[in-house]
Amino acid sequence: MSNEHETLLDKGKQNDSIVKAERKDGEPTSAFKGASVAALLVGVGAYLIGLYNATMQLNEKGYYFAVLIFGLYSAVSLQKAVRDKEEGIPVTNIYYGLSWFALLVSILLMAIGLYNAGSIVLSEKGFYGMAFVLSLFAAITVQKNIRDTQRARERD
Repeated sequence: MSNEHETLLDKGKQNDSIVKAERKDGEPTSAFKGASVAALLVGVGAYLIGLYNATMQLNEKGYYFAVLIFGLYSAVSLQKAVRDKEEGIPVTNIYYGLSWFALLVSILLMAIGLYNAGSIVLSEKGFYGMAFVLSLFAAITVQKNIRDTQRARERD
């Protein structure tokens, strides 16, 4: 082989090692992290765009916005409390119970709001419900990925 060809092969090997970032044991893949963030952005984005374009009164829009923010916070808080308990990190029973209560209340408030919304057609109610659930699930997954990544990198 010529020296030029060997040099190109060596550069190719170096580029392969640069491109492949080393993933630690227990760390989620980049694809899973990206899909989780994308799901969160799609869920929250669709929900907010729907609210922006809705013909409901501003106080109704505020209600649905507040329920979304409350739901996202309570879902992440519950995920953290459950994970802490599982890993032996002390969590008071009152915080654990409040986390469950807050998530259930946010889901109940969304359901009651959609059930009583006379200005929203059934297809819009389904849209808001699905965007809400997608957002909650994605928020939990993103928070779990962050924690798993941090934990995997701390082990080394």
